[in-house]
Amino acid sequence: MSSLSKSNRHENDVLMVRPGKWTLTIVTMLRTETLRFNELKRAGGISQKTLTLTLRELERDGFITRTMFATIPPRVDYSLTELGHELLELADSMRMFADRNREQILAARNRFDLTGGDPAIRLMHAQ
Repeated sequence: MSSLSKSNRHENDVLMVRPGKWTLTIVTMLRTETLRFNELKRAGGISQKTLTLTLRELERDGFITRTMFATIPPRVDYSLTELGHELLELADSMRMFADRNREQILAARNRFDLTGGDPAIRLMHAQ
């Protein structure tokens, strides 16, 4: 493998934010305040297992910080890091994109669903 392809693979790994269903939802929820685990769970309607996994991924990638308090019951707070605030900008851009293109996206989904998920075949003739 060439050094160029090794370099590109590494760059792509860093650029790949795990686009889980809940990633941007959690980042958005932490926009203005620090929240506890159960607050995130209640507000997001997310299962405990999925929330735990998503929070760990976000912490691993440096988007959130986790602060643990030695209390009974244990208290854990989550907040966005500076990098997390940059990811929030991406989340906001994606939300604006979805809002602007909502009707087109819904129409495309409807067309796809009406075909039973079969791909549309477009025949092109060579000129």
